[in-house]
Amino acid sequence: MLTVDYDRLELEPGMRVLDLGAGFGRHAFETARHGAHVVAVDLAFEELEATKETFVAMYMAGELPDTLSTTCAQGDGLKLPFADASFDRIIASEVLEHVPDDLGVMAELFRVLKPGGRLAATVPSMLPEQVCWWLNSDYHAPASVGGHVRIYGLPELRMKLESTGFRPGDQHRAHALHSPYWWLKCAVGLENDDNPAVKAYLKFLTWDITDAPTVTRTLDRVLNPVLGKSLVIYADRPVALRSVPAA
Repeated sequence: MLTVDYDRLELEPGMRVLDLGAGFGRHAFETARHGAHVVAVDLAFEELEATKETFVAMYMAGELPDTLSTTCAQGDGLKLPFADASFDRIIASEVLEHVPDDLGVMAELFRVLKPGGRLAATVPSMLPEQVCWWLNSDYHAPASVGGHVRIYGLPELRMKLESTGFRPGDQHRAHALHSPYWWLKCAVGLENDDNPAVKAYLKFLTWDITDAPTVTRTLDRVLNPVLGKSLVIYADRPVALRSVPAA
């Protein structure tokens, strides 16, 4: 299940891509399938191990060429172990809402992105997220250790990206059909996976993800502008203007 639109990311084969907060690798795998070299970074070592094993399986199955570089590294978004201007593209999916110092992470992402490069940042959308916070205080920090620490509105996210040097551009929302699932979870208890309504809706989502029927994909697109669970914004690092020597 992808959140980032790769057409809007303008990813090209041979580019070097950082996937920050890669988790189990959903965007890292798709990036590699597009022919780009990818570095998957996360704090969760166990998830990176699973991502690495999946990459190995993809190579063995001939899905990825041996010339393609795929790397998994444990790291902190506030102290990225990379040189300045190391990446052509960056994906930071569902990361910034977890970090108290989100401006610090944005500054690091700006530092390691090449001039002319593009960032795709995704965060929970305001309306669906606010409903979850209203329904259950265990859904977010401080009750949820490592959970969401803020709710972003689009103006705030754009302003913060601009303040760290980015030039925000296109934006959209994704996964509208997932919002009711999380509302259900928050309403009946986040650990209550045996609730009949939760089980039924999870079965529906699984069918939607695996089969991608036209009716649900169309419904998702129609509802995304209002109920999309994720807000996705694309922001560029401007190319610095060359100084013109005085006559």
